[in-house]
Amino acid sequence: MANSQSGDSVVDRIVRLISAFPQDVGALQLSDLAARAGLPLTTTHRLVGQLAGHGLLETDPGGMVRPGLRLWELVNRASPALALRQAAMPFMEDIQHVLNQNVNLAVLDGWDALFVERLSRRGSVANRAQVAGRMPIHISSAGLALMAHREKGLQASYLAQFSDPDGRLTSDDVRTLLAETSRQGFAQLKRVVDPDTWGIAVPVLNRRQRAVASLGVVVPLQEMRLQALVPALQTAARGIARRLADS
Repeated sequence: MANSQSGDSVVDRIVRLISAFPQDVGALQLSDLAARAGLPLTTTHRLVGQLAGHGLLETDPGGMVRPGLRLWELVNRASPALALRQAAMPFMEDIQHVLNQNVNLAVLDGWDALFVERLSRRGSVANRAQVAGRMPIHISSAGLALMAHREKGLQASYLAQFSDPDGRLTSDDVRTLLAETSRQGFAQLKRVVDPDTWGIAVPVLNRRQRAVASLGVVVPLQEMRLQALVPALQTAARGIARRLADS
């Protein structure tokens, strides 16, 4: 595999290029894409042309570049997230029908909760979680539910490297949150991302009682009904786990 003068391979540069698109931005100018990817403009122009030839990126006469449909097709064709989404969707729809609020499904990827599905309706409270979006474990009920039900060695590695750029939490604070989540069987965070919302999430457990996903909701503070909400989420999570085991 050919390497650039900086030592990164062609694959490295392509990954940096595709990963440079922001979560909430559908297209970028070529020069902006090069800057975000940390690549020379000439290299970006060449790679974009090659990727566009395969339908992985798309360009327009104005110089804008966006992810291509072919990229979406390939990612979704055999993605492990596809089976998870298919297993979870009926249960997520049931919960949303009752709550009329945000329902999300996440997996653990590195030290982030990666959201693979989200259902919302007009009038729902603000929800930062977006499909294919990420949130750090410590500010996400989904992330806490996932990490609290993973291997102790993984938890120790996470806590050993933990840092909060905003200075709100220490590793001891997060250790306490994880222990509380493990003991309760669900995670809850009030006013962390938005001052008017409450996030609650439960793990989807495999046969070894390890979290393969989390099912969560974001609701208004005044509508918080833990005694009814948590059992409903846990019942749905068990249903998702059964469908995954049977697939």
